[in-house]
Amino acid sequence: MTATPHASAAPLPAAPARRRRWGRAAITGVVLWLIGLGVPFALDQTWVFIASLFAVYAIVALSQDIVLGRAGMFDMGHAVYFGVGAYVTAILNTQFGWPILASWPVAVIAATLLGALLAAPIVRLRGDYLLVATIGFNAIFVLVLNNNVGGLTGGADGLFGIGAPALGNWQLASQSAMFYLNWLAFAFTLWLILNLERSHLGRTLRYLKLDELAAGTLGVNARRYRVLAFALGAGLAGFAGTLFAALMSAVSPGAFVFTESVTLFAIVLVGGQGSIPGVLLGTTLMFVVPQVFRGFAEYRYFVFGIAMIVIMVLRPQGIWPRRGRPGP
Repeated sequence: MTATPHASAAPLPAAPARRRRWGRAAITGVVLWLIGLGVPFALDQTWVFIASLFAVYAIVALSQDIVLGRAGMFDMGHAVYFGVGAYVTAILNTQFGWPILASWPVAVIAATLLGALLAAPIVRLRGDYLLVATIGFNAIFVLVLNNNVGGLTGGADGLFGIGAPALGNWQLASQSAMFYLNWLAFAFTLWLILNLERSHLGRTLRYLKLDELAAGTLGVNARRYRVLAFALGAGLAGFAGTLFAALMSAVSPGAFVFTESVTLFAIVLVGGQGSIPGVLLGTTLMFVVPQVFRGFAEYRYFVFGIAMIVIMVLRPQGIWPRRGRPGP
């Protein structure tokens, strides 16, 4: 008599399927990068610059998604950390003579520490209260920049003459070189986010967003994990800020005002919270499309407002929402 297999002993082809999925992803990535290598030769310099800037804004949008889309915290002051990365890089380079690449780790650490410091007292707040607190941080940050506190930030005019990154004697001063650098940084960011999704921290943040009470009964320290999410998002935004400073060769307070935080917030909501393709689609809609229709730039925020209303009514989960369950 043959034994009947237990009902739960179903075949589990998950590992081979996962390997095939990652194999396809690797092949797709290689093809995209081969195409990307030819972009600077196929486009004029204006569009090469826009493509470089897109990579920067995609990184800062993905950093916003860590806080909003994965941890579920309403951060409406995320441009602060973007600005900290840019300004620390600019100050160290223009006023203290630091090489750009040497200033980047300091800028990222500064943004990360500031994110943790600001988050610690406010992560217990919910909804509108957290939103108002982060708006206040953004207002204070811009005020500090405009008042040229310590004579370091250059006031309303900002800082100019930021040097180009250099690898030994090779100056990355051309638009093509900056394109490759920024897209390499973007690829690193995607790798980081994908690893975060599979990590204990990423799964815990999703559980907290779904049901904080249930997560608390399992011994999850909600405050600690939310501070970690804020710090990680801030550090990644600071990294984007370092790239922004090097690409633009100048920084000013106007690049980090409250409307920029609103734009980042809108990118995640419109694209889809917790969804990498959604955030990239949102970045395209909010950043690239206005570049195509620059003649209508004065109507940019009017269009943003209409788009937000329509999407929140017809598709509140975003255009390309995250799929699957929140767990591992």
